[in-house]
Amino acid sequence: MKLFEVYPRYEVEPVKGNGCYVWDKDGNQYLDLYGGHAVISVGHSHPHYIQRIQDQLNQIAFYSNSVKMSIQDDMARKLGELSGYDSYSFFLCNSGAEAIENALKVASFHSTKKKVIVFDKAFHGRTSLAIEATDGEKIKAPVNHTGNFIRLPLNDEEALEQHLNDSIGAVLIEGIQGISGVHIPSDDFLKKIEFLCQKFNVPFIIDEIQSGYGRSGKFFAHQYADVKPDIITVAKGMGNGFPVSGVLVNPNIQSWMGMLGTTFGGSHLACAAGLAVLEIMDKELLIDNSAKMGELLQTALTSIEGVEEVRGRGLMIGVTLDRPAKPVRDTLVFNHRIFTGSSTDPNTLRILPPLSIGKKEVDQFLSTLKHVLS
Repeated sequence: MKLFEVYPRYEVEPVKGNGCYVWDKDGNQYLDLYGGHAVISVGHSHPHYIQRIQDQLNQIAFYSNSVKMSIQDDMARKLGELSGYDSYSFFLCNSGAEAIENALKVASFHSTKKKVIVFDKAFHGRTSLAIEATDGEKIKAPVNHTGNFIRLPLNDEEALEQHLNDSIGAVLIEGIQGISGVHIPSDDFLKKIEFLCQKFNVPFIIDEIQSGYGRSGKFFAHQYADVKPDIITVAKGMGNGFPVSGVLVNPNIQSWMGMLGTTFGGSHLACAAGLAVLEIMDKELLIDNSAKMGELLQTALTSIEGVEEVRGRGLMIGVTLDRPAKPVRDTLVFNHRIFTGSSTDPNTLRILPPLSIGKKEVDQFLSTLKHVLS
């Protein structure tokens, strides 16, 4: 049997990681400024992360959600403490797309309606509802079209006011759009969504799958706007590579037995990984570091010749160049051994390093990019 080929891949095979670096099978060291789609939040092979998982593996790795698991409660408490959402409830699942599916389901149960407002250039996942919420027809199969999603321009308050009323079942927006090249919903736009959702009793969902868990310099990117959505989805950085995701739910939304379900979500190992990440973020002040290193990076990037625009918050950064980004990314990987990310905008690099990145790594990237662009 061979693999079902769906991924364009670099001819590089990382076999070891430590902090902000990975090594290939030939022993070459690479600076990782992409973290496998913003997944590596606390750094590769962090000793506390490894120890937490090893200790749990030596006890019990898995049992289903048909029994009590105190480690789930421990993770929920720690997440509530660090995020400021301690009054919310927490549903654990496995992937970002699964979190979106469950968030939309909860919202629709609550509102009893099925129309959902989403936005241009959004990416929410590749499963049934998540892919229909995503802006990109090429990756949608015929079965993915239900007609229940209304797509509006990002940051267009007039269009929002025209479409958001009591016939809508939910509004779904990313805290920061990622794959489109890092586009930020304005604080005023998020506040307008919150106001209209409250006016018409419409559930307000914010997708923090890529922009959450400290990446923006706050725990959640939407906290810059001082809004409080009804439902928040999380994934990527929350497990530092272990598959884990979740949905935070406002206490005004009631659950009932059998409403949601998952076989593997919230396993002992997943929660051990998730707890380790939260503990490391807390102890090592990684959210503060994300804000500090992000500001350093973004300020310096704007002064590099060949950079047309820099967008982002914290360590979620889009860098639009005056030329196609792919040759630049290729040169960075193969000539200078630095990983960066792509986007659907062909001229934009994405920078999504571990939140533990230091000034040494930032300076290395800046000097290398300046050399490559010149």
